[in-house]
Amino acid sequence: MDDYKLLITGEIPLTGDTTVSGGKNTAVAVIPAVLLCDEPCVLDNLPDIEDVRVLSDILLSLGATVTFDSVNKRMTIDPRGVTSCTVPYKLTQKMRASYYLLGALLARCGEANVGYPGGCAIGNRPFDQHIKGFQSLGAEVTEGGGMICAKGSLHGSTVFFDRATVGGTINVMLAAAKAKGLTVLCNAAREPHIVDLANFLNSMGGSVKGAGTDTIRIKGMPHLHQSHYAVIPDQIETGTLMIAAAATKGDVTIHGCIPTHMEALTAKLLEMGVSVTDMDDAIRVRPIGPHRAVNIKTQEYPGFPTDLQQPMSALLCKAQGNSMVTETIFESRFKHLNEMLRMGAHVRIAEQTAWIEGVQELHGAPVTVTDLRAGAALVIAGLMAAGTTEIYEPGLIERGYEHIERKLRHLGANIRREPV
Repeated sequence: MDDYKLLITGEIPLTGDTTVSGGKNTAVAVIPAVLLCDEPCVLDNLPDIEDVRVLSDILLSLGATVTFDSVNKRMTIDPRGVTSCTVPYKLTQKMRASYYLLGALLARCGEANVGYPGGCAIGNRPFDQHIKGFQSLGAEVTEGGGMICAKGSLHGSTVFFDRATVGGTINVMLAAAKAKGLTVLCNAAREPHIVDLANFLNSMGGSVKGAGTDTIRIKGMPHLHQSHYAVIPDQIETGTLMIAAAATKGDVTIHGCIPTHMEALTAKLLEMGVSVTDMDDAIRVRPIGPHRAVNIKTQEYPGFPTDLQQPMSALLCKAQGNSMVTETIFESRFKHLNEMLRMGAHVRIAEQTAWIEGVQELHGAPVTVTDLRAGAALVIAGLMAAGTTEIYEPGLIERGYEHIERKLRHLGANIRREPV
């Protein structure tokens, strides 16, 4: 249990400029990928978040040398000292993306023993497509005792994913990077962080083509060399800040982002009646008039991201009219709306759909964070609400947002910590 709570006094428009941090979803894939290298690597623009620190601890436990300069966002990793291929549950349970160590260690050592991943409780997130991919490459995969074990000499193959899976695509990419021959991933996911991982592998001398499309071709390389690489900006933090600006009817310019990654969200904000202006590496969000209700259905990229569904549905709780939000990726991503009922939201949830009737006012109330993006949604709800909102278990937010309180305070928000 966190020893502090967040207090937010709402109805203050956010104004000014802010800069987005490096991408969480890229960082948690690129850091394990360094295990494929035969030399030290330097990673820049890493976010100073809990998941990055957990991965650093895991690499240290394997025998790597790791230093992380959180001020300059730079991590230096020397994987040459890695002697272990086992990651215990006590480390993997701290984050979901720890499963990427399976693909990386399998490619490096021919064997990987990794504890079941932890992370946010947002419903069943099946691992079957990862296992299918490893088996297609020649690995034998077993499960038991809280561990997933993969072993074998990997060879190129064609992998047909039954559904587009971000985690499965990344994990099999990592395993295939050093497999003998050519691997072809069909029905691959297309998210920006998959493209960034491919670019990083190529910067080390890998051969990955087609990332960003549904067919990725990977020619395994026996040796990968050192690289100095900067990860892309965080797509989800960018979107969260855009939604926060809209929710408070503020005027905020977000620098250091990639506007083309935000097109699905931008389209919905424009439909709501929010002004969104794209620049080369910045986005400005400002009010026009009352917010209109819209319907949202989450989809794989380039569709509306599931990670922005929760912040966006919080915003819709004060939009004029009735909105329908359909979650197609995870089955337990409406817990934040149940918390928002205490704040005066009018919501009805049935299975994978939430019907939201916009209200004129939300009021502050005590609420509890259930997962990372739900935490962001409750922060946005607090920014919109009259009075003071108390947010319990806010530590989950730190898994994916770098210094979000500091950034919001810089934009004028009244947000502070208080001991529980």
